Amino acid sequence: MVCGDKSSGKHYGQFTCEGCKSFFKRSVRRNLSYTCRSNRECPIDQHHRNQCQYCRLKKCLKVGMRREAVQRGRMAHTQTSPGQYLLNNGDPYNGHSYLTGFISLLLRAEPYPTSRYGAQCLQSNIMGIENICELAARLLFSAIEWAKNIPFFPDFQLSDQVSLLRMTWSELFVLNAAQCSMPLHVAPLLAAAGLHASPMSADRVVAFMDHIRVFQEQVEKLKALHVDSAEYSCLKAIALFTPDAVGLSDLGPVESIQEKSQCALEEYVRNQYPNQPSRFGRLLLRMPSLRIVSAPVIEQLFFVRLVGKTPIETLIRDMLLSGSSFNWPYIPMQ
Repeated sequence: MVCGDKSSGKHYGQFTCEGCKSFFKRSVRRNLSYTCRSNRECPIDQHHRNQCQYCRLKKCLKVGMRREAVQRGRMAHTQTSPGQYLLNNGDPYNGHSYLTGFISLLLRAEPYPTSRYGAQCLQSNIMGIENICELAARLLFSAIEWAKNIPFFPDFQLSDQVSLLRMTWSELFVLNAAQCSMPLHVAPLLAAAGLHASPMSADRVVAFMDHIRVFQEQVEKLKALHVDSAEYSCLKAIALFTPDAVGLSDLGPVESIQEKSQCALEEYVRNQYPNQPSRFGRLLLRMPSLRIVSAPVIEQLFFVRLVGKTPIETLIRDMLLSGSSFNWPYIPMQ
């Protein structure tokens, strides 16, 4: 009724999905007030429900969800959910302490400085095939390690961790590629993918090149925004903690962390870039476009030479289970 997603039952007077139920409950219990950056008529559907909290709450009330039903059903929770300590540290949607706390957690989770895994990128406009594949492996490994280093990510069930990374690894890869200014010339990419020696038809090669161009465009658009490290960390958290991931055991904590990441980014941009009022919107609008980049194409471009036909999902699970002992088939960073 609110966003059009599959209903999980009747919540607070209306049939809604788990995400809208959790959003409404948090908004009422914490007496949160939101502002709309547009005309207070933002579309609220599965793809846009997280973009405007004001209009989402307005839609919840419009379809018949009742504030008093939340208050009546309020109960003390004894089980700690992922990231719950963040909720208990004052109001996370307001104040400088939230910025220095939440964003600092995301920044400290980065396993390597950008200059370290991206140094080769900055030294040369065109990289060799082996260097491209090695850097790609480092970027993917860095994305998984970053997620593991976020204090509340390991609190999720392993199956949920795998579901989140299976859904978003390609988005995290694109963000890391943009952050380290990865060179993306077509010729070495085609060589890395082995298409020159491939029996693939000319039409399929052309289609594959179109996918490469989409990947290039998304990276270049992010680079053009001159995104800083704090913004990249927030964008990666918004991507990672998606309630759209298949098979999650509990959508509420995931959506809560995604909303916190979005609020942190908005407040950070407002404080750091006061002369760029449209910056937050421009950053957020890049997120849906990341899913346009084909995950199978990224696999074919960068990982076939390293892991053959091993699915990326298998590697993700292995990395989550291995702690710090996972070894890629390339020389590790010194």
